[in-house]
Amino acid sequence: MGEEKDTLFFDVLIIGTGIAGLAAAFKLAGSNCSVGIITRDEKPENCNTNYAQGGIIFHQNQERSINELFKKDVQNASSFTSYDPTIDTIIENSGDIIKEVLLKNANTEFQRNDNGDLSFTQEAAHSMPRILYSGDYTGRTIQLSMLNYLNDKEKCPNINFLTSHTAVDLITPNHHGVHLTQRIEPRKVVGAYVFDQTKETVKKIMAKKTILATGGIGALYLHHTNSEGARGDGHAMASRAGASVTNMEFIQFHPTTFYGGSGHRRFLISEAVRGEGAKLINAKGDYFMQSYHEMAELAPRDVVARAILNEIINHDDDCVYLDITHRDEDYLKNRFPTIFSYCLDHKINMAKDLIPVVPAAHYSCGGVKTDLNGETTLSNLFAVGEVACTGLHGANRLASTSLLEGLTFGYLAATKILNDFEHENNYYPSNSIFPWKDAWKDVSEEIDLALVHQDRMTIKQTMWNYIGLERTEQRLNRGSALFGELQDEIKKFYKHAKLNDELIGIRNSVEVAFLVLNASIRNKESVGCFYRKS
Repeated sequence: MGEEKDTLFFDVLIIGTGIAGLAAAFKLAGSNCSVGIITRDEKPENCNTNYAQGGIIFHQNQERSINELFKKDVQNASSFTSYDPTIDTIIENSGDIIKEVLLKNANTEFQRNDNGDLSFTQEAAHSMPRILYSGDYTGRTIQLSMLNYLNDKEKCPNINFLTSHTAVDLITPNHHGVHLTQRIEPRKVVGAYVFDQTKETVKKIMAKKTILATGGIGALYLHHTNSEGARGDGHAMASRAGASVTNMEFIQFHPTTFYGGSGHRRFLISEAVRGEGAKLINAKGDYFMQSYHEMAELAPRDVVARAILNEIINHDDDCVYLDITHRDEDYLKNRFPTIFSYCLDHKINMAKDLIPVVPAAHYSCGGVKTDLNGETTLSNLFAVGEVACTGLHGANRLASTSLLEGLTFGYLAATKILNDFEHENNYYPSNSIFPWKDAWKDVSEEIDLALVHQDRMTIKQTMWNYIGLERTEQRLNRGSALFGELQDEIKKFYKHAKLNDELIGIRNSVEVAFLVLNASIRNKESVGCFYRKS
């Protein structure tokens, strides 16, 4: 790591500390590259990976029949819109990466049977048990094991974490160069402007390669399963820089989140609960999924989510219920400790009572377009994890593929970067890029938090009501009118107010909301998790 006044230098800048960003850092650890990892949160573990309950797909062998079955499941779940070369890349690489990163080095503690062998579970739309898990907190277990590894300075002396740092914008010579001639240069990313929340200053970080690993956009919705930081920061920065962003209309809604509580983030009732035999029941006491799909409760998520919404509307009720009372209480406590405890705190005993559930925004299948190495359409910029669109999910994601995709492509992106450094290894001249205070004139107007909070609620409610599980032309038109006015106000606000994390977030949120809206308007075909009613 190099340093000048208000300027840092890293060979590789990673924005985000979920499984995808950490996988890239793992591959880069121990190399000659200086690596900076930034997160807007005070604690690196506070992100969507930490909330992932289900598991990660792992094939211990490379039997062709098993791989073909996996490919078929991904294709079926996506309504045959997934990109086959991406599936093949996952099949060819993920098993060895899981062995190297999680099993051999990070020593991730997955569930094992009495013989010490890895245990596997099955989830919705999977044709066989192939999912490694750790109770019902697999993401947390994976993330903490990787963080422990990367924080070991003896093993990873080149890894530097910068917490409470919010990325503001990607640096491109076309936009931020001091000379007019830089506008003509080929489009590329040479680092990022980053807001230090503690010092309330903006740093210029120059990087030879930048990796976006900022996660999804679920927090744009009133009801969601994500961390509140999933507001689309990476999507917005990439779009402003000129990268291609695609498939943004495909927002997956998780069918079963706990109905109760006043927060916007809804507690996830994992797909694995249905994988273990739970049935959905409506307000009349009828099991209903068999009438919607031959796989019943194990149907793809979009089918289950819309079926639940339909039952709620038809019976004028607030929710439906999940019934797993056929399972023993001790078994449920052991298999789903987090879920069991949460339900019990809300006066629901899973072994005796029905669990009230509703759908909530869960995962963005689209994102910053990448190739099979995680490279975007902008030179030097990579995107991995939920912020990226590799084509794996197409119009709908198969359960437990998100951790798999993040780990695999984070690792592959870092591999490509190391190969690139064998041929090119120079920083872009820092003195040819404006410092932040020159690129944006100093402002002193204090931010009015009441306005920011109201704007955030307007975005959340508009996304939920008009750009949600079901979309119509009328709803999309209403959303367009509301967002048009709101974006104008936020632009003025952003231009004159003193910078902070909240302001950065609201600017990004409305821009990404527009990306989802416009993609939804363009797409007239209902497919996967995108559903337009005529």
